[in-house]
Amino acid sequence: MTPQTLRSYHVWDLPTRLFHWINVVCVTALAGIGTAILWDKALGVSDAGKILLKTTHVWFGYVFAANLLFRLVWAFVGNKHARWGAIVPFYSGYWNSLRDYLGKLMRGQPQSYAGHNPAARLMVFVLLLLLTTQAATGLMLAGTDIYYLPFGGWITNWIAAPGTDPASIVPYNMTGVDQVSWEAMRAFRSPILTTHYWVFFAILAAIALHITGVIITEIREGGGIISAMFTGRKVFDTKPDDADDADVQ
Repeated sequence: MTPQTLRSYHVWDLPTRLFHWINVVCVTALAGIGTAILWDKALGVSDAGKILLKTTHVWFGYVFAANLLFRLVWAFVGNKHARWGAIVPFYSGYWNSLRDYLGKLMRGQPQSYAGHNPAARLMVFVLLLLLTTQAATGLMLAGTDIYYLPFGGWITNWIAAPGTDPASIVPYNMTGVDQVSWEAMRAFRSPILTTHYWVFFAILAAIALHITGVIITEIREGGGIISAMFTGRKVFDTKPDDADDADVQ
């Protein structure tokens, strides 16, 4: 029997790996703090405590949004496995590729991919869409709730009573706030909050599917998909469908 030769392929560049782990930290922190905010009454959190929770949530949100923006830009300039063409399911024949991939996986004949397999492409697209929606709605809520950038100044100008300096308006204090404008602002805020709320749960579900997919891929396809997000490299005994000799290390 001829011994199998393992070959190492460079897949994830350093910026992509850094984005992934910064995103993991931010999403974990945001989910934990967001849950505390959601259950603030049951937890007996005071107004000062709510402001502290929301302020911390917003600062993690800034890092999360900046990191996500970087990744969206990096998809234009990163290595071939980090670019849009390799991470989204928009190419001719994609659905046939997905069907073939899943069929072979179910038959115990999985195809190997250095980058994202067809199922992972769909998962990445859904995650990026959800994360972008959450970042956008979160930035808006930061302005409507505790008057933080980038929309806080616009909100305080909107709700300030005539003759009141908008800069003097503070969270959880109605001093200097025009009641009619406040109610209009809250009505404007309501669908944004609803979207943020439901997307939060959609992200949790997508993360669970993502982790399940990673585990299945690690077991069925091999290659070291988990370790690759630390080292940047996958190892195969056969050439992956989407790899070329330039990827070999």
